[in-house]
Amino acid sequence: MESIRFSDTLTMDRIVHGHWRLLDWKFSPEELLNFIEGVADLGIRTIDTADIYGGFSCEEAFGEALKRKKGLREQLTIITKCGIVFPCAQRPQYTSHHYDQTKAHIVESAEQSLRNFGTDYLDLLLIHRPSPFMDPEEVAEAFLELHQAGKVRNFGVSNFKPSQVALLSSALKMPLVTNQVEISPLQLSVFEDGTMDDAMIRKMPVMAWSPLAGGDIFSHTSERVDQVRKTLLAVGERFNENRIDTLVYAFLLSHPGKILPIVGSGRLDRIKNALDALPLRFTAEEWLAVYKASMGKNLP
Repeated sequence: MESIRFSDTLTMDRIVHGHWRLLDWKFSPEELLNFIEGVADLGIRTIDTADIYGGFSCEEAFGEALKRKKGLREQLTIITKCGIVFPCAQRPQYTSHHYDQTKAHIVESAEQSLRNFGTDYLDLLLIHRPSPFMDPEEVAEAFLELHQAGKVRNFGVSNFKPSQVALLSSALKMPLVTNQVEISPLQLSVFEDGTMDDAMIRKMPVMAWSPLAGGDIFSHTSERVDQVRKTLLAVGERFNENRIDTLVYAFLLSHPGKILPIVGSGRLDRIKNALDALPLRFTAEEWLAVYKASMGKNLP
């Protein structure tokens, strides 16, 4: 498996397995354990989740599977997120949907994640979304406390724009290692708003959530999406490849910014499709052909 080294304590697989829909897979703890081991056998040992996934339930379900196999946690790289709160059965104390990025909440959220996973450290903790009320000094204090206690080894952000990355970075004693953002052939804003430029300047590879555009790349009917599919398939002829998802992953993996797609499937065959994209590399002309098809116009 191709991997990227982010720091002395963090190396991530180029393809990441996402747990946003973990509860939808309807696995028992034992079935989930077998599935996690099956994904690991394919070479993917980097797991992405978040405290809020599944109404604050996915982390715990993942942890129940981990606890069934001693030593499995040490074979995995675990990423989780915090900072979004909303009232639900698992968190009745919350009275509204808002962002809580206080030091107390970040520390408590990380510690709850550790309890959920049955581990004593997180490989990577992300602030899930930028808040217009974020105090970078307070977030920095939380990060420092968690890092010094050995509870979190690395930190990053999700859905941050370049100015927000710069604001938080200005208060930190350690670099942010990644920004997890939405990228797909149907969502290219990161290449237009400076997000990818900023990440490349910082040598901070980005993680791509919803790389298949929530399934729209397969099923949505519009002239734009039809043109993107047609262009992907045309590029795929050079590789003798006609699987749309494999070609989408290859499109993302080909970018020089070292994008790490998150594959959020509970099916091993769909995960294998993503892995089959690893040796495929689009040329600049091929990559820009997909970009133009998505824009619906030629380059300037």
